[in-house]
Amino acid sequence: MTVVVQPTGVTAADVLAVARGRARVEIADETIASMAASRAIVDGIEASGRPVYGVSTGFGALANTSIAPSRRAELQHALIRSHAAGIGAPMPREVVRAMMLLRVRSLALGLSGVRPELARGLVDLLNADITPWVPEHGSLGASGDLAALAHCALVLLGEGWVLGKDGARAAASEALHAAGIEPLDLAAKEGLALINGTDGMLGMLLLAIDDAAHLFTMADVTAALSIEAMLGSERPFLPELHAIRPHPGQTASAANIHRLLQGSSIMDSHRDDLAHAVQDAYSMRCAPQVAGAARDTLGFVIEVAGRELGSVVDNPVVLRDGRVESTGNFHGAPLGFAADFLAIAAAEVGAIAERRVDRLLDVTRNRDLPPFLSPDAGVNSGLMIAQYTAAGIVAENRRLAAPASVDSLPTSGMQEDHVSMGWSATKKLRTVLDNLTSLLAVELLSGVRGIQLRAPLVPSPAGRAAVAAVTPFAGEPGPDRFLAPVLEEARAVIASRALRADIESAIGALG
Repeated sequence: MTVVVQPTGVTAADVLAVARGRARVEIADETIASMAASRAIVDGIEASGRPVYGVSTGFGALANTSIAPSRRAELQHALIRSHAAGIGAPMPREVVRAMMLLRVRSLALGLSGVRPELARGLVDLLNADITPWVPEHGSLGASGDLAALAHCALVLLGEGWVLGKDGARAAASEALHAAGIEPLDLAAKEGLALINGTDGMLGMLLLAIDDAAHLFTMADVTAALSIEAMLGSERPFLPELHAIRPHPGQTASAANIHRLLQGSSIMDSHRDDLAHAVQDAYSMRCAPQVAGAARDTLGFVIEVAGRELGSVVDNPVVLRDGRVESTGNFHGAPLGFAADFLAIAAAEVGAIAERRVDRLLDVTRNRDLPPFLSPDAGVNSGLMIAQYTAAGIVAENRRLAAPASVDSLPTSGMQEDHVSMGWSATKKLRTVLDNLTSLLAVELLSGVRGIQLRAPLVPSPAGRAAVAAVTPFAGEPGPDRFLAPVLEEARAVIASRALRADIESAIGALG
């Protein structure tokens, strides 16, 4: 697959293809022409001698310091070296690749005043599978992701570090030489244009959106498995009950769960027993209300990310009428707020899943299943400690759900006196979603164990698909076994799209 960067930028699908699918990148001829026209305006301004931020002045609190023409290229190189001041473990390869493509996108919009060579340089790194070493700490999401983008830009200069294929740090100069890529020399404004923007935040948010959309559907799957295993009622998920509270996410989630529970002799075994379950517990009955609210939150986040994906976030910008204007568009508040909101929603999807796990394991509440889903409880502890693990993760997600975007700290001699912390917000959102994967894995294993213990009753098609996916690594109910590798395999099932595909092939597409 090849992603072509147009004068209008790229799509979210393009970002995922490059970040996760290693798609090749090309730049459309029209895009090159747009960038060249923008650059001509900057060349004219520089020749005129007018003071323009980032072209003939210093940066941040040094904005009033005039820079002599003979030192303006030096200014851009110094900017990159000084701003590549991150520290900590490297960011994942997929995040850095997304960030690089999004910086190409920003330059391609033709309002940054840079030569096309800069965009081509970033594309060459992507296509050569050269990933800059970007430390996890350094961005405040204020003038954009300055430090993170500076670490990317430094590699274009043949300096700094790259992430080796083995995950180790290597010299950028050696990686470029091996790939036959010549380092770039920067002209006026180009260093600033490489680092001023929300590309790191937006890249992480787009990756998180893709993960969250999948996980919220898988949360419906694991909820249905738990409800089936606990002999719950399907009646709270009837469409007419959700039509009277028409939140779209709730409606979709309820429809999923209702369909997932059909065709089950386990459900049939108590369907007409009106005394069996007058009302199920909230963690069962309210599953679509919680997961549905998370879906609606995700819808809002998708809108924010979509707007940002079409935005120019550089500073200053080179308008097509020849003006160069300073902006605040690099401020990451929209992305930070969205990421914090989605982290809250995802944390609650995991929290309610853990409550269903606890109910499944409790002999006083799980409707005649054995304690901790062990047929020989006492000598064996079954899934007791798996629930401890889930509870610990829920607690961590609650800590991570505290918003980062309210935690502004002033920088740059009080010139940048309010920052968004959007990098931190999107970074911790990805951690919350990774934790949600683990929580749903515990529920998947618990639900399958419960369904296995209902034999000889035959589960729903979704239940059968889940049992078929989990049994090869988890086995049948019996003596205790080393659970950590079982849980890792269950995580892989949740993260993969294979189980969902198997279920959808049997019952149709899930909403």
